[in-house]
Amino acid sequence: MNKEQIEGVAKDIAGKVQEGAGKIIGSKEQQAKGLEKQVEGQLEKKVGDAREVIEDTVKKITNP
Repeated sequence: MNKEQIEGVAKDIAGKVQEGAGKIIGSKEQQAKGLEKQVEGQLEKKVGDAREVIEDTVKKITNP
């Protein structure tokens, strides 16, 4: 697991918490910010996933 994957998962979780808090207090703004943070986190994790695949592929090619 690389930095992007870890940070992405952390942002996704934080966004879910923020969205839930927004629902509890009735704040549409906090709900929206939470959803935004979730999307950012999911995207960052996917970037990390792609990086990991690329790095693994390069290792296999250079070290057969």
